[in-house]
Amino acid sequence: MKFDVAIIGGGLAGLTCGIRLAEQGKRCAIISAGQSALHFSSGSLDFLSYREDGSAINHPLAELAALSPEHPYSLLGAECVSRMAAEARRLLTDCGLRFHGDIEQNHLRVTPLGTLRATWLSPTEVPVAALEQPLPWKKIAIVGIEGFLDFQPQLAAGSLSDKGIEVITDYLHVPALDRLRNNPSEFRAINIARVLDLPENTELLAEELIRLSNDVEALILPACIGLENPDAVSLLSQKVGKPIMLVPTLPPSLLGMRMHMALRRRFQQLGGQFMPGDAVLRAETEGQNVTRIYTRNHTDIPVVAQQVVLASGSFFSNGLIAEFDRIHEPVFGLDVHDAAQRADWTQESMFSTQPYLRFGVKTDSQLRGTVAGQSLNNLYIIGAVLGGYDPISQGCGAGVSLVTAQYAAEQILALSEVAA
Repeated sequence: MKFDVAIIGGGLAGLTCGIRLAEQGKRCAIISAGQSALHFSSGSLDFLSYREDGSAINHPLAELAALSPEHPYSLLGAECVSRMAAEARRLLTDCGLRFHGDIEQNHLRVTPLGTLRATWLSPTEVPVAALEQPLPWKKIAIVGIEGFLDFQPQLAAGSLSDKGIEVITDYLHVPALDRLRNNPSEFRAINIARVLDLPENTELLAEELIRLSNDVEALILPACIGLENPDAVSLLSQKVGKPIMLVPTLPPSLLGMRMHMALRRRFQQLGGQFMPGDAVLRAETEGQNVTRIYTRNHTDIPVVAQQVVLASGSFFSNGLIAEFDRIHEPVFGLDVHDAAQRADWTQESMFSTQPYLRFGVKTDSQLRGTVAGQSLNNLYIIGAVLGGYDPISQGCGAGVSLVTAQYAAEQILALSEVAA
């Protein structure tokens, strides 16, 4: 099987890189071992949210110079990072995804617990506020779903009440959910959305929300609406006559799944080959080039590509493997940022910044992977498998994925132009 580019990993980084390349006519394959980490995400995308001391960042581009030299943003440089972020925003819009936010200034989004978190982009249905500013409503209703355990309106209400907002809580009572409710293992956000999104249930849902909306300015619901139809929430808001906002639930997350579906659909519409449920087992190299990739499903039939992109994720996705005495990248045996002593991988307090979160693959200045310090000419490393940054404490995981994906695609496209 021959392709222009083979991408290992079908998450945010792999898909957005593949889309950029496919837009320019490259024949791309994405080899995806399992469920994308997007299914577990909030649907909001961080670029650079917090400093080392934990304080929120208002203007993220102004903070790039303070990052460590190993951070992927530092490797690429501020001008490049800014340009790649703009390209990523364009690409997401072309996929039909709609967001609040701007690269020049972070905003605050409401979390499922009612706390406020600084971020770059949030789906338009998510309640947001400018940094250091209150939410735009004085009185809101937080509405749960009877029997749905993945969102507790009282917890969110307690946090928002502390911020000076008058909050009431209530529960939806929609008979169409009764059958699903009788099976607790199936009573999850995605299955609820498949019921509530049916046209025959829209009017019933609107009537129930009208009943609950007396004397409030807006309603906040768990994200259990609009899996297939991105206009579902805005249409419902029109029927109710008041803003209806969503917050993500426990995984699987509708907002994250919807993003993954939109990206995968766009990639395949552009002619990309998506290979789900297949894992890369090993690769062959000649000189400093990757020549063949062998996968679980295709056994001795190799994937051959001029360029290879590793977007396999971190420990969560088995892009990195932690054994008792070492951290390693399992496909190519790439150099990694780590700590030699296992005792230095973690801090005793679970609330402390954990050193292992900065572990990951080392690259050269062009994001090419290295083995024993030598770059592999046609292997680019993007996304969560990269080392040198902490996606949680710095709030930059999605931004690193998007920026490095666009950069790798740009490098590959530039090589094609030179060859032509």
